[in-house]
Amino acid sequence: MSMGLGSLIAILIVGAIAGWLAGLMVKGSGFGLLGNIVVGVVGAVIAGFLLPRLGLGAGGGVFTAILHATAGAVILLVLIRLAKSV
Repeated sequence: MSMGLGSLIAILIVGAIAGWLAGLMVKGSGFGLLGNIVVGVVGAVIAGFLLPRLGLGAGGGVFTAILHATAGAVILLVLIRLAKSV
C-alpha cells in the first residue's frame, strides 16, 4: 500500500491543527509545529480506535478528521497529565 504526497500533506496539516487545538484546550498553548503534528497524529490514531467503539464516529471530510484528531489528542494529553501527577 502506498501513500501519495497529497495524503501525507493532509495528514500533517490535520495533525498540526488538531495538536495545536488540543494544546490550547489542555495546556493553554501549542507545542510547536513538530510537537503539534506528533500530538495530532497520535490523537487521530487514538480517536480512530476509541470513538467508533463508543458510537461517536461521524462522517468523513477534513473538518470531521480535525475534530476526531483533536478529541483523541485531548485524551492523550489528559492521560499524560494524569500519568505525570501520579
